[in-house]
Order: sequence, then structure tokens, then C-alpha cells
Amino acid sequence: MRSVRRAAEILQADVAAGVGAADSTVAGWELGSSVPDQEKLPALARVLGQRLDDLFPRSGPPDLTDLRCDAGLYRKDTPPIIGTKSDGPVAGAEGGVRPLKEKYVPALAHAYGVTVNELMRAQERSIAKARGEEGSDESIDTAAEKAPRTLAEKMTLLLERSYPAGAAPGDEEIAAAVNRYAGSQVTTAEKVEALRTSADEETPSPIVMEGLAEFFGVARLYFEPDDAVARQVYEGLRLMSAAKSGKVGRVRARGLSPAGLPADVLSILNHIADEVEKAAPDTTE
Repeated sequence: MRSVRRAAEILQADVAAGVGAADSTVAGWELGSSVPDQEKLPALARVLGQRLDDLFPRSGPPDLTDLRCDAGLYRKDTPPIIGTKSDGPVAGAEGGVRPLKEKYVPALAHAYGVTVNELMRAQERSIAKARGEEGSDESIDTAAEKAPRTLAEKMTLLLERSYPAGAAPGDEEIAAAVNRYAGSQVTTAEKVEALRTSADEETPSPIVMEGLAEFFGVARLYFEPDDAVARQVYEGLRLMSAAKSGKVGRVRARGLSPAGLPADVLSILNHIADEVEKAAPDTTE
């Protein structure tokens, strides 16, 4: 920092003013007696006229904490972004304790200056770190290839990956949460156990599925069978076709529900859009 500042003939006081810190604080950073908050690094890079990645290189792809800090935001700044009273959802996701609810993802991605897909991959890295895994892109891609198919597999994946070891909720807690959501007793601990272990071959009622999605903080689509996902993708492709103007463009989520298309479906559609544009850039159908 000191070498770059002197080479640019920037005063220490100007750096302090640019990042909102005291002159003595900046002096401490340059002496190595203290280090700046990670959230301060983008402002430091701007004041010194350097690219963030050049001045403060990072080893490996970013996780959720990195994305937030790269945007110069503290966790306390995130509640207004996602419309909550506390930063609990962001703190939980950064710690790999619980993934972000889908409704928070677009707003955070916009605030962080990244795509929804980039934010979701960063979340996977945060979860992988919490589980003691390397969290590399390769491991994330491998996990995606082994996506759960049955309801039992999907519930098991959430229980294994969304909570610290030994802290996953039991069947009674899940059943109680679903019943609260429904406003009446629509399931029991025994029935939840049967769903979780594939012992129950009957498809749960829609209210039970909605209650499970609300409890785990995932989209209702997550628990749908693959053919239902395919129908959602088909409807999304119709939206994409209608949105074209001379060539394939990005899709805005709207029309299917108040929440729009889920982030994972949008990612699929945008990937398809990119491939179609490469293959036939002038097509309008």
C-alpha cells in the first residue's frame, strides 16, 4: 500500500479521507501493525487508482463473504437490500449454515454487482468451506451432476448441507413447522420420517410441499418432480422467445408467479440463450 501510494504521489491523509478512516489508522495499515477490514479494500483500491484484484489478489474463486466485501458492504448494510430486519439470512449463508432464500438472491446479486449464477456458486463455496471441503468449482460441478431426484433425496441433501453437524432439525420440528404454515395439522413426525426415508410412496399434498419449502428456505419448485421442472423451463423458453428483438436476449423473470422464475431455471435459460445466440445470432424465433 505504501509503495503504491508513494509512487502515485498520494498523501496518506487523502487515502484516509477517501476510505473514511483516521490518518493514524492508515498509517497503521502501512506499517503492518493493523489490517483494514476486508470491506475497506475496494475503497482503498479506488483511492490508489488500482484494480482491486491487482492490489489485493485473492487465491481462488470468491465465496459469499468475498462478494459482499468486494462491493464494499458490511453485513449490517444488507437488511435493507433484502428487506429484512437483521442480517441473519446473509450471516447464515456466509457461514454455510443455511442457504439464502430464493427471494433474496436477485437483490443481493444486484447489490454485489454479480450475476445470480455467480452469487449461487459463491454460496456453494461458502457451504463447502463450512463442511470442510475445498469448495472448488470442480467439486461444485461434480455435486451438480449428482443432483437429487426423489423427494427423500432432496430432503436429505438439505438436512446434510444446510446445517452444522449435529444441528439438523428432527422430524418433529419439521412437522410442527409445516403444520404452523398450514394453520392446521396436515402432517406428523411419522409422516415426515416416511417422506425422508422414501417409506411413503404417496405424493404429499400441495400444502405439505409448500410448508417444507418454506421451512427449508427453498423454492417450491425444488420439490417438484423433473417433469414439472421441464414444464417451467418450457414456459420460460416461451417468455424468452417473446423477449427477442433481432437476436436472443436475457430473460426477465415474470409471468409464472409473483416471485418469477427460480434462479436455477433462469440460469438454465440464460445458458440456452447464449448457446442459441452463438449458433444463430440473427434468429428471431
